[in-house]
Amino acid sequence: MNPSVLFHECKTLLQLTLPKRYGDSQSDRLDTFYAKQSVTYDVFRERLLHGREQLMRAIPIPVKGTLVDMGGGTGRNIEWLGERLESAASVTVVDLCSSLLHIADQRIRSKGWQNVKTRLADVTTYAPAEGLVDAVTFSYSLTMIPNWFDAVENAYAMLKPGGHIGVVDFYVSDKWPNDGMVRHSGFYRNFWPAWFGYSNVFLNPNHLTYLSRLFEMVRLDERKGKVPYLPGLKAPYYLFVGRKPLLV
Repeated sequence: MNPSVLFHECKTLLQLTLPKRYGDSQSDRLDTFYAKQSVTYDVFRERLLHGREQLMRAIPIPVKGTLVDMGGGTGRNIEWLGERLESAASVTVVDLCSSLLHIADQRIRSKGWQNVKTRLADVTTYAPAEGLVDAVTFSYSLTMIPNWFDAVENAYAMLKPGGHIGVVDFYVSDKWPNDGMVRHSGFYRNFWPAWFGYSNVFLNPNHLTYLSRLFEMVRLDERKGKVPYLPGLKAPYYLFVGRKPLLV
């Protein structure tokens, strides 16, 4: 590995090992945590946050459609839209962390994207200025939102009937999941929530249950991905694509 990359990854690991999220608001706590990581945020997360590219390539966006990436941080996800980005009417990256959105703004300028914008806002209450949208995505953001169910309900409210939601995130299964669903071992169901919870990332077996209740399931992948510097261990994650019913 490049020594410079290794150096920055070690700094990120130190931040994760000794998390300090001081502040009176969620926004303040996020900025305190991410301010020192923002420049190199994507380097480490490329190897930790699996399935992001697959999600962005899977989410349907019609020509002249609109997409909101909720908790989109640095805007890295948008690059995986490929040619569909050029045909979209607008893409909005929403996040509550100004440090990460600063990187997103730099990315937008460097890429020359005219139809991409950022918004500093709470994803549980954000309302798109353009009205109802065609697609909403959450990429490893639901597990960092204390009232994540409000974020999902807000996504449902802002979607057009027939619009799509896409989510990729860490999770653990129920002890007794529904037929056809993955069942994780007791070790996984206890170790990973504790490990991620130390950094205020809260894995929850109820994500998929709630998403499936609100949306018509189009795609569900339940997988495991390698975690840097934890050899032999893989963290469980899911990729969900759903559609808002036409009759609501």
